[in-house]
Formats: sequence, structure tokens, C-alpha cells
Amino acid sequence: MLRRRVVIDMRLLKSLFRKKGRSESLFRYLISLSHLWLGLLSSVVLFIVCLAGSLYAFRTPYQQFQNRGLLNAEVPKGGRLLQAEEIEGLFHERGLVISSIVFPASAKKNLVISYHESENNLSSTGYFNPYTGDEISGQFDRSSEPFFQVLLGLHKNLLLGSTGKQIVGITVIIFVILLFSGLILWWPKSRRWRTIKASLQVRWRANSFQLNYSLHRVLGIYTFPLLLFIALTGLYITYPWMKNRVIITLGGEPILQKEAPAGEEVSDSFAALMEEMLQQEAEKKETLQEKQLSLPEVKAMADRYLDYPATTTIMMADAENPRYRVSKINTHNLLGAKVTDAVSFDQQGEMRNLERFSDLPLHRQFIEISLPLHTGEIIGLPGIFLYALTSLIGCSLPVTGFLIWWKKAVRSGR
Repeated sequence: MLRRRVVIDMRLLKSLFRKKGRSESLFRYLISLSHLWLGLLSSVVLFIVCLAGSLYAFRTPYQQFQNRGLLNAEVPKGGRLLQAEEIEGLFHERGLVISSIVFPASAKKNLVISYHESENNLSSTGYFNPYTGDEISGQFDRSSEPFFQVLLGLHKNLLLGSTGKQIVGITVIIFVILLFSGLILWWPKSRRWRTIKASLQVRWRANSFQLNYSLHRVLGIYTFPLLLFIALTGLYITYPWMKNRVIITLGGEPILQKEAPAGEEVSDSFAALMEEMLQQEAEKKETLQEKQLSLPEVKAMADRYLDYPATTTIMMADAENPRYRVSKINTHNLLGAKVTDAVSFDQQGEMRNLERFSDLPLHRQFIEISLPLHTGEIIGLPGIFLYALTSLIGCSLPVTGFLIWWKKAVRSGR
């Protein structure tokens, strides 16, 4: 028994330092060894990160399904959607003031309204039928949240805090290297279409070893672009240096500065933010006692600047925030991606700020959508399913890769 174990250990050790083949170039030989070593080194962490990320992608769809009774509207026979003035009138009759309201893009979804009592200022948020104005009883069920938070912790840092975050970050960098080295190892020597086509097909009728080898190569190639994109966006979210590098590449200024020289002028973006804050403070003092604009008026003003149907959120002005803010989830683009446009008004109804996603510089656009790009949520449920499937394939790559190495080392004795 001991002798057999020694033989197996020698085979495993030998497989890690195999000899270069006669017809094998030195470059391909080194790439092959680095692919093996890095793959074995990162396999366990990579498996956990990909599996946790794949499952966590379904957090929003699952919670929406779990709360479908609150989110989905019951459409009465012959019913029609209430207009903004009718909704505001219903709340006024109940002695309530609307603080914010979400108009869903779908006519089959309930309204989400935050409101407070006009006398004692007690605030609350609820779901309301868009046809009757009735509040839907019940609260949003978040019982699944602890499970998804564990998945998120595993995906981000293996539940090991800052140390785990660095381990995951290094593993993702290794994964990027593995993707490129795998592409090099797959690349057919012949450029004939028949050879390329054959290298892109899974050998379903082959023996178990050849099938596993074929799955590893073919699935890795098919998912290469998306896995690389997911990995790079993950690095962008994780590492400030990566975030700065991407922003600078896209034409922006670094978001983190080490030590600014004394007397350096304030950046334009910071100056604009300060000016915006000062204006709002001035508006608080000047217009605090004036009559508020109605919900229909704010909605109509916003539609003049953002004239398209979409999920719309309206934040009404109050003593703390003297501006009316309207944001829309714009999906009117080539891929149907969800991006946000927003416009704000002062209490006189003058437009103060208009921010269309399409007008933002490239680096600002990337900052806004980096997280939904990483999760696939930017294109809704189809994107979530696509990213989850891709992550599962990424999860399978270290498994199939390990099996390839193990069978070659132990079964073949190489």
C-alpha cells in the first residue's frame, strides 16, 4: 500500500515537471506548464467564487418571484390605469402626502409609494394597485437575504474579510492568465476551416477522458469573451488601482489621489458638486414656505426632457431637499440595456439639472454601469441567465482541468 502511494506521488510530481515534447515549441511548453500550475493553484478558490457568483445572480429574480403578490398588480375587468392627479387626489383624501412614487413601465406591476401623514409627519412605504389605488397588504419578504449575503461574501472574499478579498483578487488575475493561456493552447496549428470547426465541437462519443478533455477546451473557448469580461469587471470593482486605470484609459481623471500638492486647485467635478450643494442650500432658505408643485406637474415637466415610456421614479421636494427629482430607467437602445436618465427642478419649476446617460463622458458611463455589467442585470433576466450559465461553465473548468491532469498523471503514469 505504501509502495503504491509512493508510485502515485512520483507520478503526480513527474506530471508537474513533464519533459518537453519533441515537436513542441519552448513557448507552448512553458504556456502548458504555467496553465497547469496556475490552474491547480487557483482551482478551489475559482470553483467557490464562480459557483457563489452564479447562484447570487438570481437574488433579484428570486426575491421578485417570492414577493410576486406585492409586485404584480391584479387587473380588474375593464379597469384603467389611474392618472397621476387621481393618485394624488386619493392620498389627499386620506390625509396623506406623497414623498416619492415609482411608476413601473409595465401596466401589470404595482406602484411603489412613500408617503407621510400631513399632520404628524409619520412616513411609510407601500405597494398600491395602479387601477384602484388600494394598498396591498403585507411586507416585502426578505427571508432569503441572509442566504444571498453568504453567497455574496463567498464570492467577494470567501468570508475571510480583507485577506479573503486579496485571495479572490489574485485568483481572478490568475484566471485571466488561464483564459489567455488556454486560448493559446487551443489555437489550431492549421488555419483550415475543417480543422477549426473540429476543434470547436465536443466529442460526445469519445471515451470519458477524451470527452472531459473536449468539454474543457470547447466550453472554455465558447465562453472566453464573456468570462474575460466578467473577470475584468470584477477586478474593476475590487481594486482601486484597476478602477483608476480603466477610468484614465476611458479619458477620465483618477478617482483616488495619494497626496495632492499644497495649493492645488479643486477639480472641476468637485467644484461643480460644491456649487450644486450651495445652490440647494440657498433654495431651502428662499422657497421653504412656497406652495409645492403637484405630482402631475412634476411628471409633465420631466416628460418634456425625458420623453419616452419607462419605469419612472419621482422624488417630491421637502424641507431637506428643495428640488424635485425624476429618474427614468432608459432601455431604448440597441441591447435594451438599463441605464438611468435624470432631471431635477427647483420649486419654481425651473430645470436645474439634466443628466442623460448618453450625454455622459465614456468613463462616467462605465462607472454608472460597471456593477450591472458584472452581474448581467443591465439587460434584465436574459442577461442574468446568460451570466449565471457562463459562471457555471467557469465553475466547471477547474473541475474538468483537474480531472484531465489527474487521469494523465495517475492512470497513464505520465
